[in-house]
Amino acid sequence: MVFVNKYLLSSSNLQFDAPLFITWFQCVVTVGLCWLLAQIAKYQPGLIKFPAFSIDPKIAREIMPLSFVFVGMITFNNLCLKHVSISFYMVVRSLTTVFNVVLTFIFFGEKTSHKALGCCGIIITGFLLGIDQEKGLGSLSLAGVFFGVSASLFVALNAIYTKKSLNFVENNIWKLTMYNNVNACIIFIPFILLFGEHNEIFSFPLLFDSFFWFTMVIGGVLGFSMGYVTSLQIQATSPLTHNVSGTAKAYAQTLLGVFYFNEIKTFLWWASNVFVLLGAALYSHVRNQEMKAKHRESLENPQKDAGIKNIENEDQIRDSSQLKN
Repeated sequence: MVFVNKYLLSSSNLQFDAPLFITWFQCVVTVGLCWLLAQIAKYQPGLIKFPAFSIDPKIAREIMPLSFVFVGMITFNNLCLKHVSISFYMVVRSLTTVFNVVLTFIFFGEKTSHKALGCCGIIITGFLLGIDQEKGLGSLSLAGVFFGVSASLFVALNAIYTKKSLNFVENNIWKLTMYNNVNACIIFIPFILLFGEHNEIFSFPLLFDSFFWFTMVIGGVLGFSMGYVTSLQIQATSPLTHNVSGTAKAYAQTLLGVFYFNEIKTFLWWASNVFVLLGAALYSHVRNQEMKAKHRESLENPQKDAGIKNIENEDQIRDSSQLKN
């Protein structure tokens, strides 16, 4: 998906400067797929299970804070990708874990262990080293760094608001996806007009090109599929397994970006990637060990069991946001 979006956002063949429109269209594709799956589930209930496609205005209003955060998250993600290389995308987007820790303290008053903070320190070291090396290579984009840091912040916020919003849709992740993307389709429109992207759209020479629209649809389908697979993986395994998988995906993505575009990187540039990956992996391990310790404590002290389960659920939502995008 990252490669498809990179092509759409900054390909010299397209030169289509409308990142908000591209992101809006991917939300439209997601809504269309939700409707399609709802119809299949309605007429072939034995084939798949999917909630009915219906929008309650009251629920949509309750979901709106999450939707604004969601719009910010995917917009900054794509703007970051527009300004940085695929190989550097992982490093510049690596502060999600750090923001998770900060926002958890702000929203829930939950303190983080020294071990987990040490892991965050490793990630920050990799982030700063990566920026220094990218600058030395002459390919640093300050706009890309700003959008990357902003995207990381919004990914962390999205995890928190997702947890809060699930209560409005009976804890059904697909209902939340449906409402969230319907809201996002509406929210994007005034911003597309405000930033003048409608002029870029109508003057785009490939507006009626079939390959362009095929690529746009593929980007939307891949985005929807990633959300589906991520949800299944978290439900079937654990946040730790999901984060290990995300770390492997991010590393493979970096390698593919370097080799596909024939980039030459310094030793310290690669070291920055190792710091980020190592810090993220160690953080996942530390958080997993802490959750196991809480679970053992709940078995020894049943009175605290309910509260600890709630904390574990919040940990799962928050930690699963790492490297998801």
